[in-house]
Amino acid sequence: MSSFEERKDAFEKKFAHDEELAFKVEARCCKLFGLWAAEQLGLEGADAETYAKEVVGSNLEEPGFDDVKRKVMPDFEAKGVDISDHVVDSMLEKYMEEAKNQIMEANDA
Repeated sequence: MSSFEERKDAFEKKFAHDEELAFKVEARCCKLFGLWAAEQLGLEGADAETYAKEVVGSNLEEPGFDDVKRKVMPDFEAKGVDISDHVVDSMLEKYMEEAKNQIMEANDA
């Protein structure tokens, strides 16, 4: 195998690894956010876990978190939970950082 092919293969492996990590971070972020949202909705235990899984699934519709917001905001409104878009965005940012830290720690172990 030529040096060029080896570098190409290494680059492709790194790209695939980075994409996998990004997917895991975003999924973890959505789970953490989903658990927070479930708490705001008064859900506990298995119901909270189920809701968090629904939030994770909703994130697969399109890039970014607009799909997640479209999932939780009507649920908040239906339950009379007054949480602004700004708070939702702040919580998503918070959980994104937390998710990055958790995935990187798990990767280092």
